[in-house]
Amino acid sequence: MQSRSGFRLGMVLGFSVGVLVGGVFLVGMGELVGAGFAWMIGQAALPPAEPTGLSPSATSLSAAARGPIRPDEPGLAPPMRVESSVADLSRRAEASESKQWACAATAEPAPAEQGKLRIICFGAHPDDAEIRCGGVAALWAAEGHHVQFVSVTNGDIGHWAMAGGPLAQRRTAEVHQAAKILGITTEVLDIHDGELEPTLQNRKLITRLIRQWQADIVIGHRPYDYHPDHRYVGVLIQDSAFMVTVPFICPDSPPLKRNPVFLYSYDGFQRPVPFRADIVVAIDSVIDKKLDALAAIESQFIEGGALGSAENAPKTPEQREAKRQQVRDSFRRRFAELANRYRDKLVELYGEEMGKKVQYAEAFEICEYGRQPGRDELRRLFPFLPQR
Repeated sequence: MQSRSGFRLGMVLGFSVGVLVGGVFLVGMGELVGAGFAWMIGQAALPPAEPTGLSPSATSLSAAARGPIRPDEPGLAPPMRVESSVADLSRRAEASESKQWACAATAEPAPAEQGKLRIICFGAHPDDAEIRCGGVAALWAAEGHHVQFVSVTNGDIGHWAMAGGPLAQRRTAEVHQAAKILGITTEVLDIHDGELEPTLQNRKLITRLIRQWQADIVIGHRPYDYHPDHRYVGVLIQDSAFMVTVPFICPDSPPLKRNPVFLYSYDGFQRPVPFRADIVVAIDSVIDKKLDALAAIESQFIEGGALGSAENAPKTPEQREAKRQQVRDSFRRRFAELANRYRDKLVELYGEEMGKKVQYAEAFEICEYGRQPGRDELRRLFPFLPQR
């Protein structure tokens, strides 16, 4: 009887102790959870931390306004912010990209005019478009058409004695002077010389520039070239050829209603595919204007560019003037050689009498990814060709 009473008493005491311990444990856990919620609420009430470093838009400023910013320089990492949701992150990315292209593409197109063409010509560096398209650009401009040159990189390593921001600013000033001579507008994008890549971001940038200019004709390098920047300009232009008409790519920029005619500028490379001269334009009437524009790009043609040297650079005003004349003569021979190489095409386009008399020329190949102009449209797009 006593054993049964003891057993019952033990059961009651054990149960009571268990309840007590369990209660203490639950109270402790409740305090911990409450403290956690209190910390989270307190953190949410704190003001957001001030960002450090440069804002994304600060890295997109024109090279003419400041020296280029390199991503591997210390202290220039963009601020890190924790986004509240994936939607916020997406919105911020779109906003940053829009700011970047808006800063890069600052040139405003002239008001649309009935019957006037709009041409945009891309070169990899601040001299490429001037070499390849300067004559035809001057012909279009003389008839009141709107021409814009775009240098896709800022040329900041293209000199033997200087580089970075000072060189980018200098080369930007040179092509602006050349543009005044030719009667066109020009733009230099703030992408480092030698570092252009065919990324999605750059494809969107080129697409927006073509749309912004409302281009009828787009000209650029072929994707077969010794220089990677030249090749990738060609790739980016090809990749934009269809996308400029697609509404939901770069929806912040209105799509073109009609695909432009895309052209490649001349080069002498043979592999994998040699250049085909579909259009050859006589530039005799503007050859001196083109040579004046090229001579204005002194960092490249007077001082030798990236492969120049102190030994070969002109050291006196007399030497500089002599070098300028050498540059003019060299380019004159170059464009005369093009006319002779494509004499048959000149005769086809200008007729036998005129075609045989042409002394200087520029040549272009029609890209199959753009609109394919017929004979009549080709003469409308190149109104200085004989209308016959």
